[in-house]
Amino acid sequence: MTASRSSRALWTAGDAARDRLAGVPAAAGSELLEQAAVIAKTLHENVSDIVSELSAMMAREIDQLDTDPKLVELLEASVHGNVSTIIHVLANDIPIEHLQPTTAAVEYALRLAQRDVPSNSLVRAYHLGQNSVMRECYRLVEDLDLDAGQSMALTRHISDVLSGYIDWISLYVFEAYEDERRRWLGVEGNVQSAAIHSFLDGADPDGRAFESETGYALDRRHLALILWSSDDEPRELVALTHAARELGTRLGGGSPPIVTAIDRSTVWAWIPLVGRDVTDDSSVSTVRSTMPAGIRVAVGLPASGARGFRRTHEQARAAYSVATMPGGAANRVIGFGDRGVAVVSLLAQDLESTRAWVHEVLGGLAEDSPNANMLRETLSVYFATKESHLHTAERLNLHRNTVKYRVGKALAEVPADRDRLDLALALTVCEFLGPVIFTR
Repeated sequence: MTASRSSRALWTAGDAARDRLAGVPAAAGSELLEQAAVIAKTLHENVSDIVSELSAMMAREIDQLDTDPKLVELLEASVHGNVSTIIHVLANDIPIEHLQPTTAAVEYALRLAQRDVPSNSLVRAYHLGQNSVMRECYRLVEDLDLDAGQSMALTRHISDVLSGYIDWISLYVFEAYEDERRRWLGVEGNVQSAAIHSFLDGADPDGRAFESETGYALDRRHLALILWSSDDEPRELVALTHAARELGTRLGGGSPPIVTAIDRSTVWAWIPLVGRDVTDDSSVSTVRSTMPAGIRVAVGLPASGARGFRRTHEQARAAYSVATMPGGAANRVIGFGDRGVAVVSLLAQDLESTRAWVHEVLGGLAEDSPNANMLRETLSVYFATKESHLHTAERLNLHRNTVKYRVGKALAEVPADRDRLDLALALTVCEFLGPVIFTR
């Protein structure tokens, strides 16, 4: 199915879902609508906090929703779109039949379908969100200090609005999900993709079955890559696949790589290193020198055998998680073997604890400001050059006395007697994860 045909099918499905729920909720009186508008105004004033809390709760409570920073970012956009729509409905008494789904909500459903995330995860997310928003509305209704009858009527009205909206949007995105899932399963190569996922996810994977279904031999060295489209210069899936195969020719020993699309902007690849003495440094250098604009790449370490096939992919995914952290380092190519990437990928799995630790270690340097950024960069290079003022000055193109001044000022900002290793690691976390690490 072409993109335009798929789009038309989704809108038709959404119209059908909307028609089934037209008129929900029933018209309410003017006084009740004014009270609902007060609730909507308060929700709007706190929408950022509400969206953050809902997104974190969904990612935490539902398996597979927090496996990819880009998916988490899209989840937040979807939640924001849905919460904003609910607020507009409450504030302006907009009938369900006049609504259109937000682009982010539909796109998130499509990405989950492409990633083979179960549809029940999508539906459950909507109902968890409904429950959380409704609890917040209960609290706000109590704060209005209405009499019992008015409180009950307002609560019923808000409940009708919320349940009507969730019924409509969940039906819409579920049908969008199912349509995309059918389309995605029809794409050439998805039988191979299913075999890859089964081999990666299985507790006791069947190597022979994998080799039979994919034609890819496991008794060799492998190098895993994840290629995805840059936000600045997006590339089509065919360009990502072509780039992966080109890298296979440059890095491999003649045998073709195995490549599978994960969604419309991401592919996974494994390059067989047959008869090639490829090190991590040489592989990452080759990727950096040959990768076309608009494509970003995460690279694992070369590894052997069936276990190595899985391990190098785990490493590529760890590097990918660091590279796609919102606001983090924008390196076009990132390797698991790059300085600090492995340990930062582990720390990124528990951002709340890592944030607290970074603030404890760096003190006044743990701020998202130009001055703090400058001092962190200088101190980080200073540690990387074995505390050499001269080499730091050369690398940063600064005068040696300027380096001495900045290093002294930076060290004065951190708690006394902090271990140099802790300082260097905390600085590396800031370098890779960016502003997200400073938000409390």
